[in-house]
Amino acid sequence: MRILGVDPGIATVGFAVLDAEKRSQRLLTCGVITTPAKTQLSSRLDQIYRDLNELIAQFHPEVMAVEELFFNTNITTGIAVAHGRGIILLSGYQAGLQIYEYTPLQVKQAVVGYGRADKKQVMDMVRRILSLQAVPRPDDAADAVAIALCHARSATSLIHQQERFDPCSTT
Repeated sequence: MRILGVDPGIATVGFAVLDAEKRSQRLLTCGVITTPAKTQLSSRLDQIYRDLNELIAQFHPEVMAVEELFFNTNITTGIAVAHGRGIILLSGYQAGLQIYEYTPLQVKQAVVGYGRADKKQVMDMVRRILSLQAVPRPDDAADAVAIALCHARSATSLIHQQERFDPCSTT
């Protein structure tokens, strides 16, 4: 399965393309989409949309894993990021990708095994799991790799493979 992991943003959008098969994952590429500061929001959204579509056309992912938003203090920044996230979801949807969304807690749990892990622990585990020489840079790219890994580990788990069998179903 080829996964496009995306860390939403407006100034910087992290992306990672990962191939996953059972317990094996291989990073194909990662990086960031950047938009210039002091540019109209609509222009920034257009840039994200075009660049993401180009990535999808180049790497042909089957699924997209996107981090859900977490608002801490700055709601104004959060609203702009939400616009960017909407464009990201639209791009994946229009390309026919299955889209999966994960909270930061779920990403940390899947990558480190502890939902309250700090950023350094997550980045170190990303490096170890993928046998990389160094943590991917910049941080937004590394976050996107972690999101893709989260989906790879969730999608290849025994529970996910048996999801068609629902022991709690009454039908």
